[in-house]
Amino acid sequence: MTNEKLMAAPLTSWPGPHTWLLPALSSVPSWLRGQHPSLAVRVTNHPVVQQLCHESGMPIVSTSANRSGRPPLRTAQSVKNEFDNEIDCILDAAVGGASAPSTITDALTEKSIRG
Repeated sequence: MTNEKLMAAPLTSWPGPHTWLLPALSSVPSWLRGQHPSLAVRVTNHPVVQQLCHESGMPIVSTSANRSGRPPLRTAQSVKNEFDNEIDCILDAAVGGASAPSTITDALTEKSIRG
């Protein structure tokens, strides 16, 4: 797949909720990609998160608000109850209207990983 085609696919679904797995450069640290050769990237359509990114002038690195294999946490209080002091900050704002987790697609293969 050409770089042009690789980068065009995600643009059709942004802003999300859609997560794309993009090939990670070797300079991408492992704390961002884990043991994977790709980086999961989502451009949000959530207005509070968009404003936070805009005002800080940078992207946000985050993970889903749930432990692996557990259902999503949809309130600030449930996140606090689950994680207590394990995280630095909880932004207490309404979650988006989606009833299911975002779709995840591998940009190289265009294979749906979730959703």
